[in-house]
This record gives sequence, C-alpha cells and structure tokens, in this order.
Amino acid sequence: MPLIPEEPHIHESAQGPRVTPAAGRTAPTPRPVPGPRPAAPARPGRPGPVRPMPAQRSSREPAKPEPPAPTATPQIQLIPASVEGALDAAEEAVDLLLESGRAPADVLVITTGEQHPWAAHELSFGEAAYWAQHDAGDDVFYADASAVSRAVGRPVVVVAVNGGVEAVAATLPQALGLAGALLIVCGDPKQINSVLGAGV
Repeated sequence: MPLIPEEPHIHESAQGPRVTPAAGRTAPTPRPVPGPRPAAPARPGRPGPVRPMPAQRSSREPAKPEPPAPTATPQIQLIPASVEGALDAAEEAVDLLLESGRAPADVLVITTGEQHPWAAHELSFGEAAYWAQHDAGDDVFYADASAVSRAVGRPVVVVAVNGGVEAVAATLPQALGLAGALLIVCGDPKQINSVLGAGV
C-alpha cells in the first residue's frame, strides 16, 4: 500500500500571533479626500468685493461755517460831460446798456440836479405810485439825489452829474454802494475825481 506523504504541520508559534477582529467593532470606512470649496455666491445687485463704508462724521462734531464770499467792488466808468449835457450822456449810456443785453430792471439812474423827465412825470401821480414802480423792479428807475437813500441797489447805477455841488459829494459815494457791478458817472471828470478819488 502506497504511503501518503504527510503535510507538514507548522506550529502556531511560528506563524506569529493570530489577529482576530474585536467583537462589536466594524472596520473604519475610508474618508473621501476633500476637494476645493465652491466659491460663495455673490451678493445680489452688488457683484465684486464689498467696499468698506466711508466713515461718517460724528454728530457731536460741529459743522464748519463756510467763509463769507468776498464782496466785489463795482467797476467805475467815467463819461466826460458838461452839466448841461450830463443827462443826455446818461441816456446814451442807458441805451448802450440795453442794447448790449442788460435788462431794464438792472439799471438805476440818479440825477444830482434837475429831475429826469420820467421821474417828474411819475411823481405827478403821487409818491405812492412812483415808489410802487421802484418796488416792482421791472424797468429802468430814475431818481434824484434826495431819493437815493430810499432806492434799492441794482447791478448798474448811472449817475448824471447835472448840478448841485453838495449833492454830488453826498450822492456819488451812495451810488457806489448801490452799484452791484458797474457805476457809470457822467459829468465833469475833475469834480468826480475829487469825490471818488483820482484815477477814476
């Protein structure tokens, strides 16, 4: 009878310790490798990065007052004329102003001597009607030296030096104060310069 070779038996100690899974514990599952995070959605109506809000002024901080606007000195224009021709020169100056685009309401005409015919005519209806036209301010207004203190300033003031030496000395400085942009004086240059100063 043939002999069957026996399989070699390996002793348990030669195989090393046998590892058996612990009871009740499952094998850990491998975690997936995290990928890149998706970008955060943009704010509706405000794409791009958020800009920081500008710093607001504290309510306790007082507002700084604006500096006052510098007062402009009106330009002075001298038209040589005699006492008899000063009124006509003033009329020509007014015509030129209106032709150049000045509104009638921008012009105030002052006489130092005899009244302008328009002023005399309007005063014949009474001072109330006369000054009502002045207050309306929609046309050239004519006044004499005695009414200058009541007149309201306008951009252009035309003075006809047609008499009254004392009236000239008192009226020209007042007329300069009433003129917003331009003062036109029709009369004797020497007399005018003596009141307003040389170089006018």
